[in-house]
Amino acid sequence: MNSQVVFAVIGAYFFLLFLISWFTSRKVSDETFFTGDRQSPWFLVAFGMIGASLSGVTFISVPGEVGNSNFYYFQVVLGYTLGYFTIAKVLLPLYYRLNLVSIYSYLEDRFGFWSYKTGAFFFILSRTLGSSLRVFLVASVLQLILFDSLGIPFWVSVLITVGLIWIYTHRGGIKTVVWTDTLQTFFMLLAVGVSIILIGNELGFEGIGDYFSKVSEDSRSQIFDWDWKSGTNFFKQFLSGAFITIVMTGLDQDMMQKNLTCKNIGEAQKNMFWFTNILVVVNLMFLALGVLLYIYAETKGIRFPEKTDELFPMLATEYFSPFAGVIFVLGITAAAYSSADSTLTALTTSFCIDFLELERKYPKERQVTVRKQVHIAFTFIMFFAILIFHWINDQSVINSVFIIAGYTYGPLLGLYSFGLFTKWQVKDKAIPYLAVAAPVLAFIISENSESLLWGYQFGFEVLILNGLLMFLGMMIFRKK
Repeated sequence: MNSQVVFAVIGAYFFLLFLISWFTSRKVSDETFFTGDRQSPWFLVAFGMIGASLSGVTFISVPGEVGNSNFYYFQVVLGYTLGYFTIAKVLLPLYYRLNLVSIYSYLEDRFGFWSYKTGAFFFILSRTLGSSLRVFLVASVLQLILFDSLGIPFWVSVLITVGLIWIYTHRGGIKTVVWTDTLQTFFMLLAVGVSIILIGNELGFEGIGDYFSKVSEDSRSQIFDWDWKSGTNFFKQFLSGAFITIVMTGLDQDMMQKNLTCKNIGEAQKNMFWFTNILVVVNLMFLALGVLLYIYAETKGIRFPEKTDELFPMLATEYFSPFAGVIFVLGITAAAYSSADSTLTALTTSFCIDFLELERKYPKERQVTVRKQVHIAFTFIMFFAILIFHWINDQSVINSVFIIAGYTYGPLLGLYSFGLFTKWQVKDKAIPYLAVAAPVLAFIISENSESLLWGYQFGFEVLILNGLLMFLGMMIFRKK
């Protein structure tokens, strides 16, 4: 694609973001950055959360991963429905009843100081790594289609990317993010829909029936894997999807901060149910797009790239029509910022509330200054994390995200499960040590499972093992 066209499209997109930022950050109070004044319409939150949940990983990595693991990812998506139901019926009522700004303050009330700080720390670690990995994927694509042609090195393009995110979120915070996520979700879904239609036109499809038949007849559209030893076995994937959702949404300050901006618990639950239904359909669209991309490449005699993550960007920018290329650039740009902006806001919120105790320890006139300093600090932390992933990552990003989540969110799963489903207290000072020991033991067991467990291979369900080990450790150190 012409680099000038790409630059113009991205420039126009950011103009819209800055315009939204300007409108939403007028007449804001200090609390607006963290809570959005609890006035967000539920339907905007639901629609915007789709983009934040999908991000560039789903946009690029899921269609490409179809070539490696068929439609098996949809087994994880089916598990999402159980996870979101649990969030709506168990966690959201708890958070609204306690009127929380940071969801990890629940742990202080339930167990004590060290449990609270441990929960907040593991969220910050998880989100920093996960979101940096998501932005890394999209930044790599933007580097390929734009910045390389301009002679701009990768580290400069990443600095520009995170800098722009800081600019439009540093004042309005979560109130701005709710609205920008809505715009970003729209462009992501538009890019997928247009790509599917244009591929069908190129391949001579005559109606929607052709799309269904071509996708369903392809061997890559196989959904279920019943081999109990396989890492993609249905029951492993389904349960993993449920628990991944509970920890990466329900125990995640980023995602819950959006829900807590709704006016009341009823609207927050309505948002969650609608969001769940839409998300299942959208993920199915991404998987179908993956099959169509492979069919298109095979029909046109196009050689597959070495990394499956590169398939969609390569076809969109080098083989599709200029119009399709422009839509792809809009989609990929939206994907780059749909999760990163809310992550920066959530990390700032968690650190200010959970570690600095901003409202209690700082005078009113200092709070805004400190919050802005923290916001800038996390912008640079994300910048350096993206560069590290650029140097070391060599596999599908969707897999990397869930692998990281399995080890970093496990302690949170154990903490909240113990808090919600038992009445026991624990020795609070032991919690940080247990939170380190659980993922280490989970890693050792996972790496040696084939020899220890009669050929059993761990997939994403290592998260469940990790949480279970944390739960068992808390039982051992419970108070009489």
